[in-house]
Amino acid sequence: MRERGRKSGAGTGLYGAAASILAGLERREGALKTLVYGSRFQNPRLLCALVSETLRYSPVLDSLLDAAGLLRAEKKLQPQLAKVLVYDLLFGKGLRGGGRGKALVLKHRARLQAELARLKVQKKVSRNEDLLPPAGGAGQAPHVPRYVRVNSLKTCVDDVVDFFKRYGYAFLGKAASMEDVSSLSGKKFLLDPHLPELLIFPPQTDLHENQLYVAGHIILQDKASCLPAFLLDPPPGSHVIDACAAPGNKTSQLAAILKNKGQIFAFDLDAKRLATMSTMLVRAGATCYQLAHQDFLATDPEDPKYSCVRYILLDPSCSGSGMASRLPVEEEESASLPERLRALASFQRKMLAHALRFPALQRLVYSTCSVYPEENEAVVLDMLEQLEKDFRLMEVLPSWTHRGLATFAEAKCFLRASPKETLTNGFFVAVLERRHVGGSLGPSAPQQFLQAGGKAGADPTPPPRKKKKKRS
Repeated sequence: MRERGRKSGAGTGLYGAAASILAGLERREGALKTLVYGSRFQNPRLLCALVSETLRYSPVLDSLLDAAGLLRAEKKLQPQLAKVLVYDLLFGKGLRGGGRGKALVLKHRARLQAELARLKVQKKVSRNEDLLPPAGGAGQAPHVPRYVRVNSLKTCVDDVVDFFKRYGYAFLGKAASMEDVSSLSGKKFLLDPHLPELLIFPPQTDLHENQLYVAGHIILQDKASCLPAFLLDPPPGSHVIDACAAPGNKTSQLAAILKNKGQIFAFDLDAKRLATMSTMLVRAGATCYQLAHQDFLATDPEDPKYSCVRYILLDPSCSGSGMASRLPVEEEESASLPERLRALASFQRKMLAHALRFPALQRLVYSTCSVYPEENEAVVLDMLEQLEKDFRLMEVLPSWTHRGLATFAEAKCFLRASPKETLTNGFFVAVLERRHVGGSLGPSAPQQFLQAGGKAGADPTPPPRKKKKKRS
């Protein structure tokens, strides 16, 4: 049964879809995940993994295709399709399914294998991965580990650890240093030092067909992407807005934090992405959410429906410049980059300003997968300056060493992530909280209410805030 599912999901449809994604990336039609989830392929995670790996080996594949003369001999073979097929033939699972493209590539199998062997001899290496440029080299992102979030709605860390140990993996305990993480290899894995439900496996560990993943017991999610929901940390029973929710990993993480007790309002403008997200959330066992095919900017913060929303996660559209799997481009040299960043930052400011208008809001986490300060520190600080200090930045996760850019006085209040510094995708996170009377934050309003002897179901709305006078 498992093998039949494997074949049906990995035939020529997969290769054709992957080739289309590569072509879209080359035309700069969007980020990798945007294109993957915008496609109609039934297994977007498998598609994303194949495209990511093909990109990782892209310089090697270009060299092999040229040396073997494949595209010169097979003029009807689309270059992107050839690259995907040759990747899976030489470095992946081996070609599966049928199709004319596969037949054309297999005609040249012996020549391709010979060119690969010749390249290894020339480079004086024995492993395929040793052909890749070093971390940070031109056109190649550093190796990011495989991060696995344990879905506490269905299982627990101890049970997942025991499962992998039964299948021959060696559990090395909690990582004590970045060296522990970067040196992972083979069938070894670690517990993340910052996030208690995150496991770390060596780069390129393929778990898409693992039964825990298929059943929704584990979620394949980059560590940096786990930070926003982890830092938002809404208590069970809270009402939360996920303003740009698809593809849904953060939403399912929020549901796990809430223990399915409360309400998540999840917004996204793309109907296809929402449909995929719905399937993923069902598999994850999340039940405390409402999906809205709606522009978050069109919502009315005064709508009674959102009167109890005290937590908002805002991860707006951005340049995607921090994604290690994105197609390598010299974006910094692009003449259109400044204009694009201005447009993105304008949109991000609108989203953040709108989110901060919700009257019961206590905590908001703003995040992007961008490395540019125009989309990160500058957006947050500009909004804070305009809000007459109703909100303030919080210094969170003190053990996280990679903070905001030193050019900003508030750098210690920002978190940054990068393949080089944190062995994750590039990311930015800021936590904003509403100022309370006297400047102290204390427990959330629901917690204050219950601590004071209030009954469940009663109105936990705090008394009106007094504006703090500015000090001279």
